[in-house]
Amino acid sequence: MRLGGSILRSYNDPHEWIQIVKELRYSAVLAPVGPDAPDELVKAYVEEAKKAGVVIAEVGAWSNPVSKDEEERKKALEYCKKQLDLADRIGARCCVNIAGSRGEIWDGFYRDNYSEDTYALIVDSVREIIDDVKPKNTFYTLEPMPWMYPDSPDSYLRLIKDIDRKEFGVHLDFVNMINSPQKYLFNDKFIKECFDKLGPYIKSIHAKDVIMENRFTTIIREVAPGKGTIDYAVFLRLVEDLDPDMPVLIEHLDTQEEYIEAFDYIKTVADRNMLKIKPVL
Repeated sequence: MRLGGSILRSYNDPHEWIQIVKELRYSAVLAPVGPDAPDELVKAYVEEAKKAGVVIAEVGAWSNPVSKDEEERKKALEYCKKQLDLADRIGARCCVNIAGSRGEIWDGFYRDNYSEDTYALIVDSVREIIDDVKPKNTFYTLEPMPWMYPDSPDSYLRLIKDIDRKEFGVHLDFVNMINSPQKYLFNDKFIKECFDKLGPYIKSIHAKDVIMENRFTTIIREVAPGKGTIDYAVFLRLVEDLDPDMPVLIEHLDTQEEYIEAFDYIKTVADRNMLKIKPVL
């Protein structure tokens, strides 16, 4: 597998960027440029990544394309299209967004998130984004969330069927779907279910962890890899069996030092279980 995470240091050009990537030992990375980057600059970053054996895993399109505010919704759709186009130009494994919410908070929990009208709007918005861009080198994906579609492997499979576009894939964040004590306590079985059902469609994966507090009612918090109860040995074995080139990206940490600590933890688990993390060249 390929392991990476966010880069919190600044860089001014492709050479500086790849030096930081090498220092951090990342063999999978987030897109290093935005959608307005000229083709020449995009090409330069791609060439540096290829020389170092680094895969650009994903381009974020974080926005709300199902917003009740029609102006916000239109802006989000256009942004998603620009980001998907960037992912296609840069050869990223995927472009990723969440489905969006039907409330004031773009990633918030609302009853309307689960209406059939909202589900239909998600299907239509993803189709529009893909059909307008027509990507040839990447996939559009939705990151699962605890309180909007897709929130389970089965709801993701339903979306794949109903969206019905070969350019639609899966971004796997199983931690975001651990939204009950059962999934938490039996996370090894739940992770296996995710891979069993979604494996052929997975393009990129997030690496996080969770801890449940012994307080009422149910409080499940995201924490750094190794700080919770996720069975990383099971997880990493499933990744390796699925695709030795699969990018696994650590996220949501506050400092570069925390990313290094999380990277070291995952590598230690991989080494202990004789699983290979591809090195940067």
